Amino acid sequence: MIQGPDFSFELAAHARGLTSIAGVDEVGRGPLCGPVTAAAVILDPHNIPDGLNDSKKLSAARRAVLAEQIIAHAQVSVAHASVEEIDEINILQASHLAMCRAIAGLSVRPDHVLVDGNRIPRDLEISAEAVVKGDARSVSIAAASILAKQARDLLMVDLAQQYPGYGWERNAGYPTRDHLQALLDLGVTPVHRRSFRPVHNILCQAKSISS
Repeated sequence: MIQGPDFSFELAAHARGLTSIAGVDEVGRGPLCGPVTAAAVILDPHNIPDGLNDSKKLSAARRAVLAEQIIAHAQVSVAHASVEEIDEINILQASHLAMCRAIAGLSVRPDHVLVDGNRIPRDLEISAEAVVKGDARSVSIAAASILAKQARDLLMVDLAQQYPGYGWERNAGYPTRDHLQALLDLGVTPVHRRSFRPVHNILCQAKSISS
C-alpha cells in the first residue's frame, strides 16, 4: 500500500525543541507565462485536514475543498515572484524569492521550515531543511503545495480573461500544443516569460522579420 504524506518530519523537529514548523512549496516553474507562486503553511497538529497530498495527485475539486480547510485551520501565506523577476534573476531564484516572501508573510514566525525540493533558499534566515519530494512526504509541505497551486490556477484563469485565446484557464500557462500554437498565431503577451526559450525564439523571429 502506498503511503501518503505524514507528520513525521514535523514531529522530529518538535523533538529537537522546535515548536512552530512551516511547510513551503512552490508551483509554476514550468509555465511560459505568469508568476511563480509559493505558499507557506503552519498546520495545527490537532486539526490536520484529512487527505492532504501532493497537489498534482488531487482533482481540482478536491484541491479546492482542502484549500478551504487549510485556510480555516492553519497559519497560511501565499506569495508570488513576477514575470519580470523571473526574467531578471532566473526561475530557480525567483521560486526561492516567492518562498521567502510566503514565509515572511506568515502571521507567526516559524522556528523551522520544511522546504520542498533539494535546495534551501539562500536568503532564508530561519532553521530549515530540504525535503526531496516533500509534497508526498510531509503534510505541511503537501498543504503548501495545494494552496500554491490553487492560488496560481485561479490567477491564470483571471489572466486568461485578459488575454483570451491561449487556453490558460485549461493549461495554467504550461507549454501545451494549443498554447504554443496561440503564441505563433497571436504573439507574445506582456505576461509571457521572455527568458523562456519558446517565447524568446518567437520574439527573435518577429525581430528578424521586422528588421
